[in-house]
Amino acid sequence: MADTAEMYLDLMKRVLINTIYRDEAIQEFDYGDGEEVEHRLVGRDWPSVAHTMIGLKRLDNLQRCVETVLRENVPGDLIETGVWRGGASIFMRAVVRAHGDTGRTVWVADSFQGMPEVAASGHAADVAMELHKYNDVLAISLDTVRYNFERYGLLDDQVRFLPGWFADTLPTAPVERLAVLRLDGDLYESTTVALENLYPKLSPGGFTIIDDYVIPACAEAVHHYRDAHGITEPVVDIDGTAAYWRKTP
Repeated sequence: MADTAEMYLDLMKRVLINTIYRDEAIQEFDYGDGEEVEHRLVGRDWPSVAHTMIGLKRLDNLQRCVETVLRENVPGDLIETGVWRGGASIFMRAVVRAHGDTGRTVWVADSFQGMPEVAASGHAADVAMELHKYNDVLAISLDTVRYNFERYGLLDDQVRFLPGWFADTLPTAPVERLAVLRLDGDLYESTTVALENLYPKLSPGGFTIIDDYVIPACAEAVHHYRDAHGITEPVVDIDGTAAYWRKTP
């Protein structure tokens, strides 16, 4: 008989990306790499109903990372910066609960008002993307995300929210230590702010996941930070969009 926790987490993933009812995509993305892919499995669409846009492969990776730190007792909480409808953060809480860990907090950090309009003086790539023009899709309220946690029975004292722009919230966030750091801020500035304020709190043996590594501005921010701080652990591809590395134990 399959392990009960594994069955629960497998079903959670299917529900979070909604391969159950297969809602229509608001928009699909073609990276021009010639790959024939099912967009929902590799997170290349904006779902109309599903609670996450990151796809099955990234959820599988997230599960492996969280289960590794639980199994190896890597100290620290879990955080996602940029959560949209909350699906990936909800899944982290589900993994923690499925394995009976009662000591870790899942931090949910987001503006809850979409992407900022980048000033002309900002990073050129951030300015050019104009992601704020998609806030009719990207802006999800704090109340909605809290309600989504509640719908899965996962809104409890082990979930804490950090509402506001990263530059305002992350420098003073009451996060002492992290085991999993998942960044989904798209922009150079958002990625840089998150790394500068949170990576020093990542325990040896912990994981950093970069959801938007395929975006040049995001990858540039990652490598600027890694180079400046002598981080040499290899960056590992997840699904052609996202990547991760593990901090040397």
